[in-house]
Amino acid sequence: MTSGTSEISSLSAFADCPPVAEAVDTIVRELVEARSLITGVRRPAPELAASYEAHLARQTQIKGRPPVYPYVGCGLGHGPLVQLADGSVKWDMISGIGVHAFGHSDPDLVATALRAALSDTVMQGNLQFNTEAIEFAELLLAEAARTSRLEHCFVINSGALANESALKLCYQHNAPADRVLAFAHGFAGRTTTLAQITDSSAGRVGIPLTVPVDYVPFYDPEHGDDSIKETLNGLQQVIDRYPGRHACFVMELVQGEGGFNVAPREFFVPLMELCRDNGIAVWVDEIQTFGRTCEMFYFEQLGVGDYVDVVTVGKLSQACACLYTAQYNPKPGLLSATFVGSTVALHVGRRILARLREGGYYGPDGRIARLQTAFRKHMQALIEQHPDWFGPVPQADGRSTQRVYDGVGGMMRLTPFGGDRSKITKALHVMFDEGVIAFYCGHEPYHIRFLPPVGVMQPQQFDEVFEIMEAALARAAQSD
Repeated sequence: MTSGTSEISSLSAFADCPPVAEAVDTIVRELVEARSLITGVRRPAPELAASYEAHLARQTQIKGRPPVYPYVGCGLGHGPLVQLADGSVKWDMISGIGVHAFGHSDPDLVATALRAALSDTVMQGNLQFNTEAIEFAELLLAEAARTSRLEHCFVINSGALANESALKLCYQHNAPADRVLAFAHGFAGRTTTLAQITDSSAGRVGIPLTVPVDYVPFYDPEHGDDSIKETLNGLQQVIDRYPGRHACFVMELVQGEGGFNVAPREFFVPLMELCRDNGIAVWVDEIQTFGRTCEMFYFEQLGVGDYVDVVTVGKLSQACACLYTAQYNPKPGLLSATFVGSTVALHVGRRILARLREGGYYGPDGRIARLQTAFRKHMQALIEQHPDWFGPVPQADGRSTQRVYDGVGGMMRLTPFGGDRSKITKALHVMFDEGVIAFYCGHEPYHIRFLPPVGVMQPQQFDEVFEIMEAALARAAQSD
């Protein structure tokens, strides 16, 4: 090392010293060359079939059931393209259910991670943390505070724990209130408590029900103002039934697992005002929406930041967090955990947020909005070519809808075959085999869900994605 130890006063100084910086640059140059060979969809290599099947068998044995898809990554990709351990290359349109915003093998993020890996510890915690934990939280708060009353941030290493932290804040501030309000078909997480708030019976089979939850319907675009009145009346009835008993209303502003359901500002404002009038915390769950819509926070896009008491974010940000107003700042001892996140996650998360903030991604003409526009254009063409695949979609209440695609920003969904689960599952597996990785959302009806890597996806890349999907849907349409 050419620098004397007296000059090394921080990780950044160490990482920037000439020998280390040169080593990082060399690795990244080699990465760029390696990923340049990944240019499009590729079939599996026959000579890797046996070893790949062995990987899958081991994973099945470990978990006790086979994986949803026969996916084992090799650790290399090129933006929206990912290479698997069988040599195949596929378009990644689910990106870790929204985690990998910049896709695979991003040179800048790899360089950031390499420098972070030189740090003194792998993990950082609430008792002992480094400067990047502070800077990560400060960046989140600076963005949130522009259009809200949020002042504080608790960083934690999973979205579920961020939501658990939010729930604790609401309970403590509004004690002895013990009930939770949520939207029908909403998703909050998979801990014992959050599985009870999530409106999915399959996610809580055998779990004792200890959290009283009251559900009100989410917005129905087919019924517009009537839908708003129905939900508002339902909320008032529940509040009247249990006066002073509700600690919070957890709101996904876009329902993720529930079907990528969206609603206008006019739906949320009266609900939030009613909550405020009754001392009920407005908790906005942006674990899946954060960073993926036309503003970094979707509450900002909707213009409801002034109503928000608590917000949770995760996935795209790598490390997760619970943000809250001064009013909801908890008493000592309520929020803590061994880990806030890995050092690499904090460094990379901070870099992702900076790139998104500075890279022209947001606003009505930003890069994320243009992805949604391209998706809708391709969907309209697909429907015109195959109207028989996109008939009315039955709803749980016996009505039906003609809205066979929807979403906002980098959250996209389509509903072929009337939302039939078996045909959608068939289509998804054919898509996977042919080179497009997507997933489903919703339940009765089911939808095909896209969460493309918004940081690197280009609108024109949907051309090949839709070509493959069209062929997969054709095969699914022919199945029984």
